[in-house]
Amino acid sequence: MAETSRERVLKAFNHEQPERVPVDLGSNRATSINAIAYHRLRKFLGLPDKPIRVYDVVQHLAIVDDDVLERFGVDLIDIGRAFYDDMSTWKPWQLPDGTDCLIPSWTNIGKEGDDWYLYSPDGRRLGIQKPHMFNFDQIHWPFVDGIPDDLSNLQDILSNEVMWNIPKPPNPATTTLSDLAQGVKTLRNSTDKAIVAPGIGRFIEMGQYLCRNDNFLMMLAAEPENVHRLLDRLLEIYLPQLEQFLSAVGQYVDIVRFGDDLGMQTGPQISPDMYREFFKPRHSALWQKVKEMCDAKVALHCCGGIRPLLEDLIDAGLDGINPVQTSCVGMDPAELKAEFGDRLCFWGGGCDTQSVLPRATPEQVRSHVLERLEIFSPGGGFIFAQIHNITAEVPPENIVAMFDAVAEFNGRKVE
Repeated sequence: MAETSRERVLKAFNHEQPERVPVDLGSNRATSINAIAYHRLRKFLGLPDKPIRVYDVVQHLAIVDDDVLERFGVDLIDIGRAFYDDMSTWKPWQLPDGTDCLIPSWTNIGKEGDDWYLYSPDGRRLGIQKPHMFNFDQIHWPFVDGIPDDLSNLQDILSNEVMWNIPKPPNPATTTLSDLAQGVKTLRNSTDKAIVAPGIGRFIEMGQYLCRNDNFLMMLAAEPENVHRLLDRLLEIYLPQLEQFLSAVGQYVDIVRFGDDLGMQTGPQISPDMYREFFKPRHSALWQKVKEMCDAKVALHCCGGIRPLLEDLIDAGLDGINPVQTSCVGMDPAELKAEFGDRLCFWGGGCDTQSVLPRATPEQVRSHVLERLEIFSPGGGFIFAQIHNITAEVPPENIVAMFDAVAEFNGRKVE
């Protein structure tokens, strides 16, 4: 009997050789596709016109419809898919190239002159999109002047003043835990694809969203007591939220995917010692909670050159890493596979989105992808995805060439 998608993905995480390499497109906010590129892709594939639904307004990420998932043999989906088809949750907007789209109805958005802004519920400007930008940039940092002594209202600040916490469907303001559980249960019973749930809790990223990147990095060195106080308060907020979330959906999901960017092009943002002091214990607390409450695998989205941190991440409880940014210092695919391939599932790294996918010819994309598959796929421990999201400028023929190369490697006939 042929493997199901779910079995295939779990074999990869368990370092067993699946019948074919699992494939991802759109199961989370770092394996997705820009809505402009997605609109062009559908036209290129000759698929019927459908409303382009932008579930992540900050990054302009589109929901990948079922016909595209099937065309590319995608094996993973996110829990939001249980709620995306409720059209009452969407309202019209327009992408920078003039393409009509839909965005979540609760998004507080408006235009001032030539610029678009994302607003907090009380009208504070949180993010800006200038003409010809393909995303929103953060422009408000609640703690830009320093971490306050009183953090008792931090949860309200996270909900209302941090642009990156703008929710995608389902709307947490109107969706009860019971609704969430029923929706995800129904989804699981309707598909054999692996189901990905978003993890609750980010630390270095949230410090940077609150304080601004430069300030927070300096605080780690100059104000460690204040940083520990902030991170402790964040953990106090995250843990009960994660417990409630897992109590509702934990039994229906296969992967809980967290996000905390620790890397840069040139290596980690922080030293391994600093990771161990500030972040490892708190990551471990969240990841161990997942393993206590359900059988799901724990994955982390973490950009950049993070090889010096991988041992500690594994020790903290990590099962899989995404996006495997192989263009960064220390992230050579063959070396990563040799050193960590029996302990860590590489979820990404399948195609370089900085220099290859946007600029190469389709045949060059094909050769590049086949080479990556030869490196990463032996013995399991690999889920194919491009490195981070497919950006707006990527030509559709290169997207097709990328996924068709995986199908070729897997021996699957392309329809």
